[in-house]
Amino acid sequence: MATFTPFQAGDTVDSIDRVFASAWSGNTNDLGTSHFSSSTQYVTTASTSSGAFFMEIYDKNPDSDTTAEVQYSIAYGHKAGSGSLDFTAGTGGSGFSAAKSVYTQYRNLVYGGDETQNFSFDGHTPDHIYVINVNRARYKNALRVGNIALHISGTVAANLLELTDDSVTTSGSANAIRPGVGREFNLVSGSSGVRLGTSNTYVTDSGSYGYVYPDAGFIILNGDALDATKADKGAGLGTTLTANNDGKNVLKLQDALKRGESFILDSQEDIASKFYFIRAKNQEFNYTTNDSFVEDDGTLKYDSMIDNPQTYITTVGLYNDAQDLIAVAKLSQPLPKDFTKEALIKVKLDY
Repeated sequence: MATFTPFQAGDTVDSIDRVFASAWSGNTNDLGTSHFSSSTQYVTTASTSSGAFFMEIYDKNPDSDTTAEVQYSIAYGHKAGSGSLDFTAGTGGSGFSAAKSVYTQYRNLVYGGDETQNFSFDGHTPDHIYVINVNRARYKNALRVGNIALHISGTVAANLLELTDDSVTTSGSANAIRPGVGREFNLVSGSSGVRLGTSNTYVTDSGSYGYVYPDAGFIILNGDALDATKADKGAGLGTTLTANNDGKNVLKLQDALKRGESFILDSQEDIASKFYFIRAKNQEFNYTTNDSFVEDDGTLKYDSMIDNPQTYITTVGLYNDAQDLIAVAKLSQPLPKDFTKEALIKVKLDY
């Protein structure tokens, strides 16, 4: 018969361990130039096709390599719907497009459905944004701030933007906490979470480069800042802003990321643990629960177990209040127990 001992106050402790790892497949944290799209997913000829809304980016060419895995996706949003095809033609349908849907979707996520609030970067409010949405399996609980490196190069190779979050510059404090997506950091010129210079504004008349939302796993990029010229410290991306036009803008950003040759991300995983301290006092657990040691009348078969009993603890079972077994812990080797010994066994459960 099993012996049940209830846990007392102080017998259990909760703990959270934070683990960082390379975000991308293959245990690497830098994609380099490995930004591949799928010819079957990225189709923009129809205004409602998935490719009109986003482009999935793989670590390998998915058209020729079955081991390719999605790393992140790129989306383009315009508050007036320009840069992609309208859903319907004619009066009343103008501007209702994938680009407008994307802009509205992320505005709702960040600002909680406030349709009067548009994305503003250091006081500059562009009409359009780009979104990099990291695959959920890649970033786990959150993106690790302080080591993000996003390099974007325009059509001129020298137009290279080296961007990072500003979590180190701001002593690790987010400039805002958004109810729907968590912490918000600025995306700035610099490296390893340190802003270059004293201001977020590094593009003439265009504000900062964007925002990083590590808890939700996406980055919002300021479209005007990316389109700015080299002289104005932009990337010269060349976004197509024509209404009712298949601008293939996400393809422009994919190419710019390839030319940048560095996209560094680490994942953050919070592992919740509970420690159970099993206390076997000197008067407890000294007699076996093995029925083969007991006669039919309840007496012990072996005299040595009467005056000097000794047992060996090999297993600890954790039960709920209904005495249902919910977890089993095995010791690495049997632990001898008698009236002269007490034991403290620590059991750790990870969730």
